[in-house]
Amino acid sequence: LDVSITGSGGSRHVTLAGRGRWAKALRRNREIAGFIAGGPWQNARREFLEGDASFRRYEALLGVDPGVILMDMPARPDGPPVKDGLPYSAVAHLAEDIRAVIAVNGELCARSYSAPHVYSFDAASGLAIIEDLGRNVYGRMMNAGADMGEPLRAAVALLAGMAERDWPDRVSIGGQGSYVIPPYDAGAQLIEADLLPSWFWPYLHDIEVPAELRNEFAAIWSDLLPLARPQLPVWTLRDYHSPNLIWLPERLGDARVGLIDTQDCVLGHPAYDLASLLQDARVDIEPETEIELFDYYCGLRASSPGFDRAAFATAYAILGAQRASKILGIFARLSKRDGKPGYLRHMPRVSRYLEINLRHPALHRLKGWFDRHLPASVRGGKS
Repeated sequence: LDVSITGSGGSRHVTLAGRGRWAKALRRNREIAGFIAGGPWQNARREFLEGDASFRRYEALLGVDPGVILMDMPARPDGPPVKDGLPYSAVAHLAEDIRAVIAVNGELCARSYSAPHVYSFDAASGLAIIEDLGRNVYGRMMNAGADMGEPLRAAVALLAGMAERDWPDRVSIGGQGSYVIPPYDAGAQLIEADLLPSWFWPYLHDIEVPAELRNEFAAIWSDLLPLARPQLPVWTLRDYHSPNLIWLPERLGDARVGLIDTQDCVLGHPAYDLASLLQDARVDIEPETEIELFDYYCGLRASSPGFDRAAFATAYAILGAQRASKILGIFARLSKRDGKPGYLRHMPRVSRYLEINLRHPALHRLKGWFDRHLPASVRGGKS
C-alpha cells in the first residue's frame, strides 16, 4: 500500500494506491462508496463492525437515523470439486451470494420475525443496507453474566412456533426473481460430517485419516441420518446460536429474538436448530440448562399433531452429533487453512457436547467408532 500525502498550510490530500490484496480492497471500497452515494446514507460515517468465519463483512453506517448496517457479501468463489464435480459449498447447500439474505430475511420479516429488514441492495455487487438490530447479542450477554433465562426461553419458543408452520421452498428475492430454499439432504449432512476426518483428524495426528476409518465413519452416518428425517421439513437456519441471536426486549413475542446470518437456511428437521442453540459452540450451556430448555420445547409442542418426543430426542442426538463433528472439522480448518487459530479454544466444549449426544442408544455404533479412534481424552485439541 502506497500512501502519498501532498499539500500545505491547513490541508492535505492523501492518495492511496495498492497492489495485490490492497488493490482488491481499494477497488471494493470504491464499489461500496458508489453503492451508498446519492442515497440517504451517503454522508454516513463508515465504521468497520465485524467480519466472521466466512466471506462476509459488515460496517456500521453512523450519523444517520435510523442506524443501519452495510452488508458486504460478494459472490462466493467456487472451491475445488469434492463430489460429483461440485464444490463443497454446493453439496452442503451454502449460500453462494447475497440473494439468499435478501430472500430469507424478506420472508422472515413478512412473517413478523425480527430478521434485519433490507432497505436497499445490489445483488450483482453483493452489497446491501440492512436494519441494525443493536448490540444485545446473546453471546455477549452471556459472557457479561446477564440473566439469560427469558432470552433463551424466547429463542426456544420461537423454534417451537416455527415447527408448527408451513415453510416454502421458493421465495422472492426482493421482487427480483426467486430463490430456492434447498433441502437439508443426506448429501449435505454427510459432507459436513466428513469435515471431521478431513480436517480434525489431521489436526490431531498430523497425518491423513486411513481410508478404511473414513469409510466406516461415512457408513455409520449413512445408517443414522434416516432416523433424523423430518415428517414435515421446516426452515432450518443452521447457525441458530448465541453469536447470531439478538435480544430485543422492547418487542413482543417471537419478535423479541433478532435473527442474523440467515443465508444458509435449508428445509430440515426442527431438532437441528434446537441443538444449535442448546449445544452452543461459542459459550457454555450447562447440562441442566440444556435439559430444562429441551423439556420446555417438548412441552410447547406436546399437543402438536404427530409430535413424538422419543423420536424427536433421537433426531436431536443424531443432529447434535453431526453438528459437533462438523464444527470440530470447521474449527480445525479455520486454524490450518485460514490462519484463524482462535477458534481452537472452543474445541473442548464442542467435544463435550459430542460426548453427551453419543450416549443416546441410537448412536452406539458411532460412539464405538469415536471410542476406538478419537476418544474424548484426545478430542479437546493439542496442548
